[in-house]
Amino acid sequence: MTERRVRPALSPMKHAWRKQSPPPAGPPSGPPASGGPAASPDGVPRDGASVVHAALYRDGRRVSTPDSLAETFRQLREYPSGMAWIGLHRPSEGEIHSLAAEFDLHPLAVEDALEAHQRPKLERYGETLFVVLRAARYLDAAEEVDFGELHVFVGQDFVITVRHGAAPDLSAVRRRMEAAPELLALGPEAVLYAILDAVVDGYAPVVEGVQNDIDEIETEVFRGDPEVSRRIYELSREMVEFQRATRPLVGMLHGLMAGFAKYRTDEELQRYLRDVADHVTHTSERVDGFRQALADILTVNATLVTQQQNAEMRALAEAGFEQNEEIKKISAWAAILFAPTLVGTIYGMNFEEMPELHWGLGYPFAVALMGAVCLSLYLIFKRRNWL
Repeated sequence: MTERRVRPALSPMKHAWRKQSPPPAGPPSGPPASGGPAASPDGVPRDGASVVHAALYRDGRRVSTPDSLAETFRQLREYPSGMAWIGLHRPSEGEIHSLAAEFDLHPLAVEDALEAHQRPKLERYGETLFVVLRAARYLDAAEEVDFGELHVFVGQDFVITVRHGAAPDLSAVRRRMEAAPELLALGPEAVLYAILDAVVDGYAPVVEGVQNDIDEIETEVFRGDPEVSRRIYELSREMVEFQRATRPLVGMLHGLMAGFAKYRTDEELQRYLRDVADHVTHTSERVDGFRQALADILTVNATLVTQQQNAEMRALAEAGFEQNEEIKKISAWAAILFAPTLVGTIYGMNFEEMPELHWGLGYPFAVALMGAVCLSLYLIFKRRNWL
């Protein structure tokens, strides 16, 4: 393995730098570049290769665009004061091990980069920083948050990004840095800052999208939408994932700032990093607020659903009570009408020997008996409020 060289100490910035819009389409400043892997605008290789983009920089300006990792290694050895910036998208195991052999990457960091699904963290292996970030983007059509994972290796003269997922768009970060050569001249630490800033800035649209979702959910809750519970649950799960992506960044950035101060990184760069830390803290607080708001909305929704169920049960009970009252009335009148029918049926039997059959007062007696029975039953049912 070729011996790595030590990059000269960073020179202070000559001018204050602020975020700029991407430069117009055209060749980058500095010597013309040729070759390079074909990549789509979102930074994903078109031809199935893992290398999204590789470039060499000197004094903040691009001097070469190698078309392979081997060519990148060779040219980097030819530029003692240069810096390599290599972007990979879901690389193969062979590519990662090739980078590890060339740049002396720690096996544990290499293993994490291959497996992905890591929590955000910042680790130092010798003179190499290994940073894991969780980027996010809001998908308007699906109204959901899509998370990506980014691993960054930062050495004295190289930056390697290993991306798992669509976010973030590092091609925009590269254009932004090439448009500010005075910042890019500060070396790998400046590139790391730009990547962190891009990831954190990508959280802002997600926060706005989630806020709109919460506003819509509140309307649906009080409108009684039956599907709102599922939406609350899904958004709550996304906020748990969002919180896992943002909360560790606060401690990571403070640790990185302490390291920048320890290794005497440019003061202006430290100021920019503090600004990123402030944005992360604000985003983390918003996410915590979202989780609490969703928990409160879920409680309110459960209360409203319970109230609605109670109202429906009360309505059913009232309907059952009214139905029972009607049944009681029908039963009472049926009993009253059944009594004369019973008497008439008995005296309508065709038997020769029956009491009072030939009695002269038999008919009036039978009618009077039916009337008495009906009246008695009416009074009994009336007293019991069945009629």
